[in-house]
Amino acid sequence: MMTKKGFTLIELLVVIAIIAVLMAILFPALNRAKEQGKRTMCLGNLKSLTLAWIMFADDNEQRLVSGNAGGPGGWVGKGYSDDYATGVQLPEEDQRKAMRIGTLWNYTKEEGVYKCPTGMRGSLITYSVMDAMNGLTRQGSPMVTNMMNIKRPANRLVFIDEGWLTPDSYAVHYTREVWWDSPAVRHGNGTTFSFADGSSNYYKWRGSDTVEIGKANLQSHQNDVAPTTPDGFLDLQWVQKGCWGKLGYEPK
Repeated sequence: MMTKKGFTLIELLVVIAIIAVLMAILFPALNRAKEQGKRTMCLGNLKSLTLAWIMFADDNEQRLVSGNAGGPGGWVGKGYSDDYATGVQLPEEDQRKAMRIGTLWNYTKEEGVYKCPTGMRGSLITYSVMDAMNGLTRQGSPMVTNMMNIKRPANRLVFIDEGWLTPDSYAVHYTREVWWDSPAVRHGNGTTFSFADGSSNYYKWRGSDTVEIGKANLQSHQNDVAPTTPDGFLDLQWVQKGCWGKLGYEPK
């Protein structure tokens, strides 16, 4: 008599267990690869925006475009809600209008450039200009309004992937050793920046406290929060130096 051969229950359980182990190994790797691709796209967006920023200066006797989002002549218009700090967003069409009335739209007419692929759902503008680059005037801070006044452009920050558009510019203290706007935590435990020489790069936060502060304020700002670790102070000082070119205080 002919007998039918098949898998036993034990054999099936072993196969299922092997598949589960392989999935547990592969999924994190696939997620990392996916995130790496999004980070690369974000860095490309920052380069495009910074090229537009440089082109505007070249066409306007090296004057910098206003980094004050929503202000007169701002690089983008008011693409944020008055209740932005509670997570409220403008309708997407209003955000598109904010892009098109922005001064940089004439230099980069591509909506996708304004948004990081990992931005919040419904947010079409996720980047901000740093305070020092002709952003909102902060009393006593060394604002830059002309490209010719930027020393060591490869070290001076222009755009930050903040993850959402907030009023005016990304606020950074010059004379105080505390965070003003919260550190952005994007693409892992860091975020992407662009520089005045047209380059862009990813900076991974050193301090666990930097990451904790950022993650606790993903859709809000908790102003004037001090780092609690030596690495956290190094993160803050790196951003302050990148923004202002130097520290306006003696580190502790």
